[in-house]
Amino acid sequence: MEPPLASLLGDAPFLHSLVDALGSPLNVLLPEVVAENAERFGAVYRRHHLAGRVYFAHKANRSSSLVRRLAACDPAAVGVDVASLGELRHALGCGFTGDRVMATGPKDREFLWLAARVGATVNVDSVAELEQLAGLVREYGLRRADVLVRLSGFESQDGTGGAGTRMLSRRSRFGTPVAGTDEVWAALERHADSVDLVGLAYHLDTTGLEEKGRALERCVLLMDECRARGLAPRVVDIGGGFGTGYVEDAGEWERWTTALSEAVLGTRPPLTWGGHGYGLRNEAGTVRGAAALYPAHRPVAGPGYLDELLSRPAPVLGRAPATLLLEHLHDLYVEPGRALVDQCGLSLARVLEVRPLGGGADRYLVRLGMNAGDVSLEEHGVLVDPVLLPRGGPAHEAAHDGPVGVHIVGNLCLEADLITRRLVFLPRLPRVGDLMAFANTAGYVMDFHAHHAQRQPSARTVAVTEEDGTWHWCPDEDYWPLTRLQGVPA
Repeated sequence: MEPPLASLLGDAPFLHSLVDALGSPLNVLLPEVVAENAERFGAVYRRHHLAGRVYFAHKANRSSSLVRRLAACDPAAVGVDVASLGELRHALGCGFTGDRVMATGPKDREFLWLAARVGATVNVDSVAELEQLAGLVREYGLRRADVLVRLSGFESQDGTGGAGTRMLSRRSRFGTPVAGTDEVWAALERHADSVDLVGLAYHLDTTGLEEKGRALERCVLLMDECRARGLAPRVVDIGGGFGTGYVEDAGEWERWTTALSEAVLGTRPPLTWGGHGYGLRNEAGTVRGAAALYPAHRPVAGPGYLDELLSRPAPVLGRAPATLLLEHLHDLYVEPGRALVDQCGLSLARVLEVRPLGGGADRYLVRLGMNAGDVSLEEHGVLVDPVLLPRGGPAHEAAHDGPVGVHIVGNLCLEADLITRRLVFLPRLPRVGDLMAFANTAGYVMDFHAHHAQRQPSARTVAVTEEDGTWHWCPDEDYWPLTRLQGVPA
């Protein structure tokens, strides 16, 4: 945890007062941090002398305060990537103009029409989607729509399928396979009166720098093909996937994953509820499978990952991607989600019940005033230990005075409602009324799976800022970049 998130967690009385007033669960956001993260990405652009824009992948968080704060950033440098009609309407209402919006994801007619109507760039996945967009532009007399063509199915060679060809990414339902680009170029030529190709895009489901570097280089080469056909692309959009580091200590992460393997083999006590192996299994004394976990320790993530990607020599032309982009006078677009909201928030829940599990082991079940949809750590394979905030502050001591293992469960009447499948070790046993704070949840974990099952309350969200050592807050929906938050004199 970095400041100001770390200092916010250090003010337990303030966080308790928020939950007392607004209920459990509660999400707390730091909108100033998202602007600082955008500036860190911008610094990488400047280091490599590149032009382009950082688009926030809105699907990572539903918040208004984060989107409004980004809308107040440099329009030439920061935009928003929307993946639905609702997200597009929300972004426009938060202050983004259409020319700063990228429309991605599955699209229906209404989404395509509004995107074209406001002048958003449309990231098209297929020839059929391109033709539907072109038809709407003609039917409603709209100006030519700017489009990026999203590609997939990258290969290590030229895509001819010859010996040694190797796929660089898993099959995806998004994007047009590179082998089918001739059909796309022909469609762009047919609809030149309705759409304008501004560039090529991709989003690989991998953390591998080599694979992403190869795909970027391939896009640069394919843009040469476009120009030979009279098209004029100028942008390469490399999507997101820059990552976030949740665990600072690499050794800590390696020790835990090693212990998980040992528990699956049965050479140590189970570390998870019901012996769950997170994708690992014991086959005749050998660990098989792959752990379905987010790599919690990321030695290079976020802006640093982008910097390294742009600096590594590309395999065919032998020059760094940043150099290739500069030589071809191409702009660079990126679409970070999790990485842009790193350190931007936390999720709070009240402890409702603490009871021993029995069976001789010193283990406890801790039930919180939230469910697995409110903080979907397990759904995304993110392992984050909560920070225990005793009701009485740091001086409060629970009856159990040493580290204790607990399973943290939710408030739904479901066996599967586990906040953490794994055993979490806390510095002391919680008491009813204490808070548990899950740090760094703003990226996908905080509200991506939130629901109203069993009519349980879903988390409200507040935005907080610090001024002169004091924290101030307002409801997320009431935050604007010019807002003076509660308690701050005008």
